[in-house]
Amino acid sequence: MAKKGSRVLIGLTCSVCGNQNYTTEKNKINTTGAIKIKKYCRKCRKHTDHKEKKKLS
Repeated sequence: MAKKGSRVLIGLTCSVCGNQNYTTEKNKINTTGAIKIKKYCRKCRKHTDHKEKKKLS
């Protein structure tokens, strides 16, 4: 099996309510800044910006 290598596990939190709704991976070599994605928040019940929280490893 192949190793993950430069991938790191992160959590995405809603910028409005602060809930962590998603977990994803990012490549720490190619990505220099923090990730910011528009995703659906179940608590707010609308699409909001989700920002990278911290490494979960």
